[in-house]
Amino acid sequence: MKKSISPIYITSLIAGAFFMENLDGTIIATALPQMSRSFHVGAVNLNIGMTAYLLTLAVFIPISGWVADRFGSRSVFACAIGVFTLASLLCGAAGTLTQFTFMRVLQGIGGAMMVPVGRLIVLRTTPKEKLTQAIAYITWPGLTALVIGPPLGGFITTYASWHWIFFLNLPVGVLALVLTLLWIENVRTDERHPFDWTTFLLGGFASTGAVYAMEKLGGDGGSWQLPSAILALSVLSGVAAIVLARRKPATALVDFESLKLKTYSLSVYGASAFRIAVAVLPFLLPLMFQIAFGLNAFRSGLYLLALFGGDLSMKVFVIQALRRFGFRNILLVNGVITAASMALCATLNPSTPTLLILAILFFHGACRSMEFTCMTTLAYTEIPPNRMSRANGFLSAIMQLSMGMGVAVGAITLRLVAHAHGHSAAVPQLRDFHMAILFIAVLALGPVFDSLGLPHDAGAATSGHRQESLEVTPV
Repeated sequence: MKKSISPIYITSLIAGAFFMENLDGTIIATALPQMSRSFHVGAVNLNIGMTAYLLTLAVFIPISGWVADRFGSRSVFACAIGVFTLASLLCGAAGTLTQFTFMRVLQGIGGAMMVPVGRLIVLRTTPKEKLTQAIAYITWPGLTALVIGPPLGGFITTYASWHWIFFLNLPVGVLALVLTLLWIENVRTDERHPFDWTTFLLGGFASTGAVYAMEKLGGDGGSWQLPSAILALSVLSGVAAIVLARRKPATALVDFESLKLKTYSLSVYGASAFRIAVAVLPFLLPLMFQIAFGLNAFRSGLYLLALFGGDLSMKVFVIQALRRFGFRNILLVNGVITAASMALCATLNPSTPTLLILAILFFHGACRSMEFTCMTTLAYTEIPPNRMSRANGFLSAIMQLSMGMGVAVGAITLRLVAHAHGHSAAVPQLRDFHMAILFIAVLALGPVFDSLGLPHDAGAATSGHRQESLEVTPV
């Protein structure tokens, strides 16, 4: 990296790439009816475009660290942006559903390399004491993309056409590619080891099978036998991948050494439940606003912009809060507050004042942003540089898988609650949404329970909490 290039420019470039990649996972949701007419198929069939993209991400993210170490971070990141941008052009030019699906897979391959390798670049170029600020800066674009994707897609589809959802990536992608070649150093490691094909294949089947099966189980009216069998096979495949990976821990895609660190394992276990819960809410709320409140799609999507405002607002306070309270205290207290703010959404009804709805969503957005930033930053505080690529690749895969399962978990929960109330999930009632949201709020407590085992000075070198305490302690 050139000395004249400020780290904030690098971080901004990575954050922009994150936003572009995450946005394309959700932005087509409101464009499906128009796309179905263009492809002469049913709107439900267009779900394969979203599913294919998410599944491709889940499969190829685990190999990103190995590829970056072998070919260099700049080379891989630049190629990923190029593939993603080209695939965006081809998605917009697709004439059939089959063509579109294949291009979404290609786009997913580019995204699978772009996000984790971009994060790896930030991790390698950022000092530990500035890691919180960098992670906060690259975290919020992914969160906000989940929220603003549907209303933005609806706006573009309404006033232009669905093709522009993908064509808008072209100037952004070209600019990002040029800046990558100018700004980023092509770092690679001297270590060479064979690729872990066994874990990759077994883990890939486990990831795709789990997401596919849960999406099918979340649909209404379909058979449950085949998806349940696929889910069971996926679990067995995942177990087999872990067992076989343990026989060769030095080269396995699963980073067992980093998992021994509580600061890292929390982001794999407890934080996964939180990510699933957070991904569910942008799915359930627009449905509740439209079906139970009677709002139109555009207005229901605009409500979620309050989450976006909350996400942005907390970035100003996260560093000061960590220095004052430390990772453990924030994860415990803010985790409970975040779950409670999510549960507040189960109190909303058509008579709730608009300002109160916006205030609750804004507050939840701020709390979840704080929790996300703390969990992600903490994961890397004790990882040595020589293991950073493996730790980042494995954690990125876990992050993508848990976020990708969010919509499926929300659909399954809503379906089970509706059946428990004695009616079909095709027309859910307000109380169904309330019960589903309360269940998800309990799920969001995952990192709270996991944080109980954290040392009080966990991540102190990054947060500055312990150092500040020592300075004010009398000798």
